Amino acid sequence: MSEPILSLNAVHTDIAQYHILQGVDLQVPRGQVTMLLGRNGVGKTTTLKTIMGQWRAKSGQITYDGQEITRMPVSARARAGIGFVPEDMGIFRDLTVEENMLLGCTSGPLDPKRKEWLIGAFPALGTFWHSEAGTLSGGQKQMLSIARAMAEDRKLYLIDEPTKGLAPAIVSTMAGALRELKAQGASILLVEQNFSVAKALGDTAAVMDDGRVIWTGEMAELATDKDLQERLMGLSMEAH
Repeated sequence: MSEPILSLNAVHTDIAQYHILQGVDLQVPRGQVTMLLGRNGVGKTTTLKTIMGQWRAKSGQITYDGQEITRMPVSARARAGIGFVPEDMGIFRDLTVEENMLLGCTSGPLDPKRKEWLIGAFPALGTFWHSEAGTLSGGQKQMLSIARAMAEDRKLYLIDEPTKGLAPAIVSTMAGALRELKAQGASILLVEQNFSVAKALGDTAAVMDDGRVIWTGEMAELATDKDLQERLMGLSMEAH
């Protein structure tokens, strides 16, 4: 097996007086989709933000593409090829779709072929290309947030609950775009509460509880073992 594109070793992160991450060990295999699962409040979003550098790890080591990045600034991580889609989307409502997309480009204008591919993946963005992002529906804003992270070819994508609250048709569109991204060779670390999406997209999975990763393995193993789901996450995810 090739060296993972991302490794976290005993990572601790504090937010104010709270000790959120309590020694996270995690590996993201290169070219695969890794699902980061667990109940609300166990540290999944904090893990993504720590990888991106928005929260600074108190201790431990983060290695990306063979380089330690534990103390690297956010902007340098983005230039190194890490794209981040936060749960709150982080789009600029007063800017057009096109202007939001340009903010996702760190090395120059949006490549015309990349734009064509993104509009093919998310047709609504082409329809509203010159409209203010604030006029989009919730699902369209989520598409824009993901498309902006894809504006340039990145090696690793960190995506926080992309399908939350979205209609099934939009979820299907988003899943298709993520599959295509993986087919292009990207690695993806995906926080997802929709277990059917996790089953459909995930190659491997890591389950968190109380600021630690408590289980790692093949997504297919977790998807087919109800007892394991109940033990790790406290409920059967089969109906979700």
